[in-house]
Amino acid sequence: MSLIRLDKLISTAAGLSRSDAKRQLASGSVLVDGCRIRDGSAQIDPDRQTVLLNGRKLYYREHLYLVMNKPLGVVSSTDDPDSPTVLTLVPKSLLRRGLFPAGRLDKYSTGMLILTDDGSFAHRIVSPNHHLPKVYEVELDAPILSDALVAEFAKGVYLGGGERSSPSQLEPLGPTRARVTIYEGIYHQVRRMFDQNGAHVLRLHRVQIGGLPLDPTLPEGGCRELTDRELKALFTPNGQEECR
Repeated sequence: MSLIRLDKLISTAAGLSRSDAKRQLASGSVLVDGCRIRDGSAQIDPDRQTVLLNGRKLYYREHLYLVMNKPLGVVSSTDDPDSPTVLTLVPKSLLRRGLFPAGRLDKYSTGMLILTDDGSFAHRIVSPNHHLPKVYEVELDAPILSDALVAEFAKGVYLGGGERSSPSQLEPLGPTRARVTIYEGIYHQVRRMFDQNGAHVLRLHRVQIGGLPLDPTLPEGGCRELTDRELKALFTPNGQEECR
């Protein structure tokens, strides 16, 4: 990794504004390899040098890639005046400026959500041009599942308002339970696909994005960093790396 200014490293790794990072430096709260440094312009090699802020070791990453198991009642947004947002569930050690959800789950949906501060990475997840599958488990209020509905989903479903979904996959799991795979992110898409066919979604839970399933050990409301292996799996939905 190339050298980075110390004030930028502190700001990014500690989730501080650049001015707050400079105040921490001025107060003598920063040690680099055991030496107190007050100059924010000092060039640091984060792979080779140890930076402590008030005794806490800082780990610099240019970007963060997080996975969350979103619970009910939480909004997939960075700010909402009426409801808690997914950012309130991010551990303090992983919270940084610029973090946002890459795609959305509505307030009453649960499951897998990716958060990042990397705009290009997020675009690869949400853009329909990349055809990255998103897999949901649904529970319905009526037993409408049939071979005919499976065929309709495979052709694309009229959503109302002049919109139609692209082809998707519907796998019945029981009279009122199914797994749905879509390749785009139209507003309330899965709910509208069933609404147009005579049933309301009672429960919507995302279980997979791309080739990466939701970690079964990640508790509801839990959030952690994605591993390098998971990041690769995310973009290999069919066992072959997605073309960029």
